[in-house]
Amino acid sequence: MRDVRPVQTRGPVLTVRRVDSYHALSVVAPGIAERFRPGQFVTVAVGGERSSMVTARPLHVHDVKSDYGGTVEFVFEATGPGLTWLAERRPRDLLDVVGPLGRPFPLPRDAVNCVLVGGGYGSAPLFSLAHTLRRRGCRVDFVLGAADAGRVFGTLTARRVAETATFTTGDGSLGVRGRVTDVLPQVIVDSRADVLYACGPMPMLRDCTAIAMKYEIPAQVAVEESMACGTGVCMTCVLPVIGDDGVTRMARACTDGPVFRGERIRFDDVGTIPYDALGAPGWKPGPDAAGTARGA
Repeated sequence: MRDVRPVQTRGPVLTVRRVDSYHALSVVAPGIAERFRPGQFVTVAVGGERSSMVTARPLHVHDVKSDYGGTVEFVFEATGPGLTWLAERRPRDLLDVVGPLGRPFPLPRDAVNCVLVGGGYGSAPLFSLAHTLRRRGCRVDFVLGAADAGRVFGTLTARRVAETATFTTGDGSLGVRGRVTDVLPQVIVDSRADVLYACGPMPMLRDCTAIAMKYEIPAQVAVEESMACGTGVCMTCVLPVIGDDGVTRMARACTDGPVFRGERIRFDDVGTIPYDALGAPGWKPGPDAAGTARGA
């Protein structure tokens, strides 16, 4: 049986490279590589041993390889002191990495048609998913977008892996001028999509989910809520999610996600605690509250 428990490792950096506006860094981490499933993430300690930056940074896993026993590549934008420090690492530098963390993308049992939608470097985790889906005989179509051409991640790989790859940019410097949601309906129709997978900013995920619901296909979305601990302790990444029983709970993106069924997320209430969420101030239990509370 596959061991899915996260591990903590201190491994050497293998490569650091620029990918347009982003950085891609690979680290030797055999225990993480063998446990990883598409959609999961890692946390990386930043700043060095004497740093005052005590929280690790959660990062999208772009790819895992069998090189050197197992390597993990993650993608990030060098914003803030922690990620700027990380971008300055060099091969053979040691990094403390914990992973794989979070709930991965669920995979279809049968060979179906899949549309993968990414915004900015949020598209990074979709590529390992695409390879896995192709190995299962699924059709894959990509829709990738960003503000400009330099921020659309993975264009060459998308063209190589997918049946079709459609790009959008806000300034029109690559592909169609506009947003991914402007072209998504046509891609769903043309590909006869059975399921949609998405990762990117919350407004994009909200709109992608609405389009998927219109075409009556399921949407699996990997949210980009701010995380601190990555293990479910700090509660900084909570968002309201409707459970199988119809009750809204404040779910933790790091442990209950980052992948959720899109229609279960109350996107308009993200950043708040809805009055009717289980345990919210003023919340009053219904007649089956005892069973509901036990299932929270």
